[in-house]
Amino acid sequence: MLGAVDTLPRAVTSCRCRYLFVCLLAFVVTQLLIFGAMFNRKCPYVSWLWRGCSTKKPLCPLISPHLVGGVEVETSVPAWQTIEDNYPMLQNGGRYQPPDCEARHRVALIIPFRDRDIHLKIFLNNIHSFLMRQQLDYGIFVIDLEESIPFNRALLLNVGFLEASKVHDYQCFVFHDVDLIPENDHNTYSCPEQPRHMSVAIDKMNYRLPYTTIFGGVSAMTKEQMLTVNGYPNKFFGWGGEDDEMYNRIKYHNLTISRYTGDVARYKMLAHRRNQENPRRFDLIKSEKRQNHSDGLSSLEYRVISRVQRRLFTYIRVSVDQKQLASR
Repeated sequence: MLGAVDTLPRAVTSCRCRYLFVCLLAFVVTQLLIFGAMFNRKCPYVSWLWRGCSTKKPLCPLISPHLVGGVEVETSVPAWQTIEDNYPMLQNGGRYQPPDCEARHRVALIIPFRDRDIHLKIFLNNIHSFLMRQQLDYGIFVIDLEESIPFNRALLLNVGFLEASKVHDYQCFVFHDVDLIPENDHNTYSCPEQPRHMSVAIDKMNYRLPYTTIFGGVSAMTKEQMLTVNGYPNKFFGWGGEDDEMYNRIKYHNLTISRYTGDVARYKMLAHRRNQENPRRFDLIKSEKRQNHSDGLSSLEYRVISRVQRRLFTYIRVSVDQKQLASR
């Protein structure tokens, strides 16, 4: 009788061990199933205790399999919430990365902006799906200038370049007017070997290039190219002249402008009122040439007065001392 009593604790202990072993085994199996459901792919290494599933995405193909060629521009004006609902995969700030592969290009879209809310809605509603099909790692930056200061497209492009460079290691910068919508997704927003003029054929211009030295509308440059030419000039307040000055800078540094063919680099221009022209633009172009294009990124001073990361884009408003910039 005493012997039977002595064996009781050992039996209970053995039962507890088996119970704990079963529980531990069930936990391990559950974790592995969770990891498998989360990643839905083979993992080179799994450590359910501390590391989880470590994977390295393959590099995206040279040509995205999602391209469709010509696309119809949607010109309706949806509500902001509707556009956001259309793109739940976006990160705040208008950031996107392909889910299944590592993007070959990190691209920042810089949009100079003033009082074009309707155009911005139409643009964003079209451009996000366009860029996603190209499998880019991209972000969209809308750069605005304090209302009391005349519009300065070139200065805002410089600000956008500098501000975007602070948040991500972008390789390529696409400087994009908000009223131009691409019509063919083979017009790849990737990093060019030479500065690329992208808006070659615009519907309002009968899909013809106005002149061979044009570099306005939509253009793309690498980070190195922007630093080489010292960015855009900062003194061009009002409409016109800044793209011609950028062409002069590109030529001065022995770079050349590249273009896609007109059947690919097609754009629809949204209707808008013509901006007030800068009466001094031709004098400024001559002055920049005499000063070896020293006005630009290296001389830019500005103050950020608002920065908002929205789902569809990053909005930045700045202020500058117009008199100080004009006197340099």
